[in-house]
Amino acid sequence: MSSSLRRPLALIFDMDGVLVDSEPVHKRAKELAFEQFGIVLPESVYDSHKGRPDTTVLGEILQECGMGHQAEEALRMKHQIFESLEHEIQPVAGAVDFVRWAMSRFRIALATSATPRNRAEALKLLEVEDSFEAVVDAASSQRPKPDPEIFLIAMSKLGLGAADCWVIEDSVNGLLAAKAAGCVAVGITTTFDAATLSAAGADFVVDSYGKLRDILETTLN
Repeated sequence: MSSSLRRPLALIFDMDGVLVDSEPVHKRAKELAFEQFGIVLPESVYDSHKGRPDTTVLGEILQECGMGHQAEEALRMKHQIFESLEHEIQPVAGAVDFVRWAMSRFRIALATSATPRNRAEALKLLEVEDSFEAVVDAASSQRPKPDPEIFLIAMSKLGLGAADCWVIEDSVNGLLAAKAAGCVAVGITTTFDAATLSAAGADFVVDSYGKLRDILETTLN
């Protein structure tokens, strides 16, 4: 971690993989949706698409299989299956306690590519619906990560510049977007390993919220 980092005024959280451990459920929903079109994919394909929007992933794969015209139906089906399985989603370890600790010390925002419906359900699951000063989701951000748009919107809502904001991300595209927005990018190893997150541009990587809290409490001025 760079010694030049200073204490932020705001923390901007991604949601999937950062606050909720939803990747296994999203993956299963995509598998079941693809099966309806006779498509079975190896694990490596799903791994290569982690952190990318459903619209992009389903569209690209169906296009490669000569069924691009079915992308909209596949997306509808995937969302329906996901909603039937979302009761299996669990919070990321330590995330709720960290959010509650952080909200009394920093301004906090949520920047997620999830649909408004899925975002609302996840925050309800965590019981942190009213914790975030600013919320950006798929309804207000049109360009997916690694485009920085989602974080630029979050900063605009907070009325802060990039120098005052840390972004907490679990994915390669999320970290690329955070750096493109000019923010300090914190990688958390819930989805990718530390080496992958560092290579994506993370300013530093933590393996738990306890470690991030220690850094914010004891390391920075």
